[in-house]
Amino acid sequence: MRELKVTIYNTSTELPSILEGNYFHSPELMELCEKTPRLKPYMAVVTDADGQVVSHMLAIMRYRRSWLPPYIYMHVRVMGEGVYHHTDEEYNEQYLFGLMAEAITERLQNRSLYIEFSHLSQKMFGYKDLKRLGYFHVKWMSIHNSLHSRTPEERITDKQLRRVEAAQERGAFTKLVETEEEFRQFSKLLRRHNWLKPRRYLPDDAFFRGMMKSQRCRLFITKYHEKVIGCCACVHSEGDLYLWYSASRRKSYPMLHPNAVTIWNAIKNAHEEKMEHFRFIDVGLPFRKHPYRDFILSFGGKEVTAYRWFRISIRWINSLASWWWRE
Repeated sequence: MRELKVTIYNTSTELPSILEGNYFHSPELMELCEKTPRLKPYMAVVTDADGQVVSHMLAIMRYRRSWLPPYIYMHVRVMGEGVYHHTDEEYNEQYLFGLMAEAITERLQNRSLYIEFSHLSQKMFGYKDLKRLGYFHVKWMSIHNSLHSRTPEERITDKQLRRVEAAQERGAFTKLVETEEEFRQFSKLLRRHNWLKPRRYLPDDAFFRGMMKSQRCRLFITKYHEKVIGCCACVHSEGDLYLWYSASRRKSYPMLHPNAVTIWNAIKNAHEEKMEHFRFIDVGLPFRKHPYRDFILSFGGKEVTAYRWFRISIRWINSLASWWWRE
């Protein structure tokens, strides 16, 4: 294998020419994060002896703070294993992943509370290298709806479909955010819904505006008598639509099932736009009883057990967590 070099870039203007396609590791997302408050991107780029890009991976540092509950810290997240430019078998993806993961860890381990790798394409991808670098894995759930073989109506359960149709007959409807007032209502509901959920990170409004401007993001709102009762933010990448954030006033409007109506119409929109899959980014831990998981599965998705990898910068806590989550 030829000599390889890993470089970490923190400004998009310095990047060499790299592949587009995967939005979660794109120069486009990196540039957007640079312009968004409390986000700082780092792109790991592997080049060969001739200076040709072999692979790249985007890590995003998030600055988090809150008054209630009170906390302030930074953490890093990598979604997926990156992008690989080679067209032959000369470079092993697992090896390249290990190089990039090591470079990101060395650069950011002392600047953040923890680093997280999620949404790897295969459960065991990167297992050896992440273990070597001191990460521990936690079982996580992954759910996606296939849109290419059967229609959404053929996959959704009869009970859930009846609920959605009944709510729509009462006057609930879902539409894309188009005006500044609709965007304001979307943002207000999303932030109010997630206010007391410490782990859920919500980026600044500038982030959503940037994705909308680039036509990468689709923001949906569900309205009833001019009131916004549900919303979700989806991003498309490589032929799939990802549900990134969602919120609803399900306790105020229990008979209208606003969360179900919103997600259902987002799935239908993805199918109409010829997307391959509708993917749920954050399903949660694989508990035996999991109401949100059961709710999502009612739309006809496929459930897969995956790993998320964490490395906490405080060594004794990382050791304790590694012991606690051991298999």
